Amino acid sequence: MSTHFMGEGNIGTDPEIKMFPTNGNQPPRGVMRLNVRFDNPVPSDTGNVDRGGFWANVEIWHRDVETWARLYQKGMRVMVSGRMVLDEWKDRETGEDRSQFKVQAVRIGILPYRVSQVVLEPANNAQQQPAQQPAPGNQNRSGAYSKAAGPDGEWDNPTGTGDSNF
Repeated sequence: MSTHFMGEGNIGTDPEIKMFPTNGNQPPRGVMRLNVRFDNPVPSDTGNVDRGGFWANVEIWHRDVETWARLYQKGMRVMVSGRMVLDEWKDRETGEDRSQFKVQAVRIGILPYRVSQVVLEPANNAQQQPAQQPAPGNQNRSGAYSKAAGPDGEWDNPTGTGDSNF
């Protein structure tokens, strides 16, 4: 049993990772586990009030979890998208059946709350474009670059060519 899940919350513990070796044709991969407290914000006259959030274990499987685990920290605000699943097991000590909901994440996004700096590592692509040059998708037919749609939905074309089609 599972259902789509998307929630925003704070990481309660530092990430735990476990790596698994290659298996036949499969590349090595691992799992990263986080404990996240998801909010239940309810609008009120004075803003949003948290009404009954909940804790959930979150896990994401990927080959890069060792690198990702260095990015996530206790207290960090994240947006999690994935599936809520019921995890069932038998207790080793008592032999009783146990169950708990967990989130199998597809994406865990870091939200900018309390983030003071973002530093990107250089790409491993020798043919990358210089940082000051806009991406090729922002170039119009005349070869000049124009900005994307602004907050009002209008296109800004500083080239003055009148050609805003890409």
